[in-house]
Amino acid sequence: GTEGPTLMSYFSKNQIQALKPKITFSTLRDLQCPVLQSNDLQGKPEESCSTEELFEWLGAVLNQVSLDNKSSSFLSTYCCPEPNTVVEKAFLCTITGFIIPEKIIQLLEQLCCYFSEPKLAYWLTLTVHGFADSPVSWRESEHGFHKGGENLYNFVIFRNLDYWLQMAVGAHDDCPP
Repeated sequence: GTEGPTLMSYFSKNQIQALKPKITFSTLRDLQCPVLQSNDLQGKPEESCSTEELFEWLGAVLNQVSLDNKSSSFLSTYCCPEPNTVVEKAFLCTITGFIIPEKIIQLLEQLCCYFSEPKLAYWLTLTVHGFADSPVSWRESEHGFHKGGENLYNFVIFRNLDYWLQMAVGAHDDCPP
């Protein structure tokens, strides 16, 4: 009907434009990082950390939670899992906005190119969060907000280009196959 032209004139009149993603960069200094082995998902005592330990650590780092396990902290007494190593500088890039899957694939490919240069990193991660109150989830299901609205996946890419894929969804959501 007539709604199409009316909406078009409204949008053009009010100059509503697609929001560009916001990009922020930060450098984390002297960061304790878990030791990982690409072929060992469960981890081994004194050798490497498990996928679950990495996922928990990553959540703490992305939320800027202190990792020093101080008893005086009211926020968290979390500490980095063992074994770990101190990284002098870690680079964190956050992109916020509506990002199409093709752009995520492009980011992933660019991150893999990082290892072709003589770098010291053994692994890196790419985490993609859906909005907590997003109306859709994987498959054909609606996204159940309920408590936390978990809706994310995380790639851990290793220097030899092996990778882990971790997924987290709410209890009432479908998980992809």
